[in-house]
Amino acid sequence: MRLLIRPDAVLVQAVIAGALSFAHLHDIANAAGQHGWKAWAYPISVDLLLVAAWHRLRTLRAADSPARSAWIWFTVALVASLGANVATAGLLDLDQVPAWLRILVAGWPALAFLGGTFLAHNPVPQAEPQVLAPADCDPEPSIGLEPVREEVAAPEHAPALPPAPVPAPGLVAHARKVAADHLTATGTPIDLDTLTARLGVPAQLAQSIAAQLT
Repeated sequence: MRLLIRPDAVLVQAVIAGALSFAHLHDIANAAGQHGWKAWAYPISVDLLLVAAWHRLRTLRAADSPARSAWIWFTVALVASLGANVATAGLLDLDQVPAWLRILVAGWPALAFLGGTFLAHNPVPQAEPQVLAPADCDPEPSIGLEPVREEVAAPEHAPALPPAPVPAPGLVAHARKVAADHLTATGTPIDLDTLTARLGVPAQLAQSIAAQLT
């Protein structure tokens, strides 16, 4: 019988690493006086803050917004997880946990609640929409004066305009993903200038791609 699910080495490694880190956090919390269900809640709290901070980082990056605060909470959760893993390597006597570690473990729920609230309820700043200037028009002539218009003879053979570039299907698919990420992050459709900057292509090619996205 053929296996329908192929094992992924990276996924297996992630499960093993997550289980070990979870156990280390539980052991530290239990040694610091947090027994029973409370010792199991600490690893979940640390991992949830780490995931929430990483999701916030990706959202702010997609919106081209500063991500310093998200980096701070990501670092706090990473230090808590990494510190627990290192502390269980024999550096601390888990039978006689120092007072400073008990204080850190006891104060973690308030710190995690503050960080989780900030990451979940702080809105993503949106860039102000660019206001396009109206097309240049001829100024109104002064009263009593007739505007003088110069007539320019059209050349006999006007040069042929270069054909519009045809974007590759892969580039169009990538542009659709960029436009979808921008809409999810900002709530507004992507404009031509932003699409051109994100793709790094000439303006004429970006116009051809934008015509296929609508």
